[in-house]
Amino acid sequence: MSILTAAVMVAATVTGIHLPAPTGPFPVGSSTLHLVDHDRPDLWVPSSPRELMVSLYYPAFPGGPPVPYATAAETQLLVQAQGFPVSAAPAFAAARTNSRVSRPLPGRRPLILLSPGLGAPRYTLTTLAEDLASHGYVVAAIDHAYESVGTLFPGNRMPPCLACAATDLRPLTLNRGQDASFVVDQLTRRYPGLIDPTRIGMAGHSIGGASALAAMEADPRILSGVNLDGAFHVDAPSGMSRPFLMLGNETHRPGGADSTWDQVFPQLTGWHRWLTVTGSSHLSFTDAPTLLAQIGLPMPGLSADRSIAITRDYVTAFFDQTLKGQHRSILDGPTPTNPEVVFN
Repeated sequence: MSILTAAVMVAATVTGIHLPAPTGPFPVGSSTLHLVDHDRPDLWVPSSPRELMVSLYYPAFPGGPPVPYATAAETQLLVQAQGFPVSAAPAFAAARTNSRVSRPLPGRRPLILLSPGLGAPRYTLTTLAEDLASHGYVVAAIDHAYESVGTLFPGNRMPPCLACAATDLRPLTLNRGQDASFVVDQLTRRYPGLIDPTRIGMAGHSIGGASALAAMEADPRILSGVNLDGAFHVDAPSGMSRPFLMLGNETHRPGGADSTWDQVFPQLTGWHRWLTVTGSSHLSFTDAPTLLAQIGLPMPGLSADRSIAITRDYVTAFFDQTLKGQHRSILDGPTPTNPEVVFN
């Protein structure tokens, strides 16, 4: 056993991993859905219908058993793909979430779709999903079949990430837009008393962020969107008049290594912001900073606490403003409490 592996095991055993507590007033409930679109073949396996796994988060009655973060089999594949010590897998699987198996509170609420990055399962956005739900949103975190490493489907199936070998990501991005529309169809039909169909937004990390814009272009029901540090992979929209937020690291600053943000931003004709988070990395907008810090492998640059706080604060403020009509001054310009965030 290496010294690094031993240190990881000791840190995880002694402290345990817990996701940061949500900042909103509502307890969070969660449930899992398996959705199958029998009218659309899968992009990667055309002989099969398109399948999605969805974790639903919502304001809930207090109490109920805790919802697990993931299974050990799922996290084992994830840590192998990311090059983390294999001993981190059981620690990640045992991470304590803030969600409970509990009934939703009464009331119709805005719906936010979450799409993860290529190769990343939906549970890597749990911290953001729980926080949004605690602020009064229904959140649907989506796993797209054959596009993640370590996603369990019914029948104990763990589809491989066939998309991870793709060289042209435009079809994937557009297809995820179709996934988003299908999820909206299904959830608004199944939960008419829980979801307000007139207030729907979408956010995503990496290619999930590009997919948010693709979904908005394809489906007018999606009123606002967020790209968390993702190259767009699709053509610049010809005048997107609905609100859009671009939040990323310095790779995506104006004139940075990723030119797609420079191309898309001028085409956004509605309310829009382009924010650069100094010191952040690509995974800063996911659960990775807090998971790794708690097993003794902190990411360089921006701390876990700041990474999580900035992502949650700005995304929640954006949806409060665009879906609830509540002005949030944090979006108006730089603030002394968030010196890392640069308005471009």
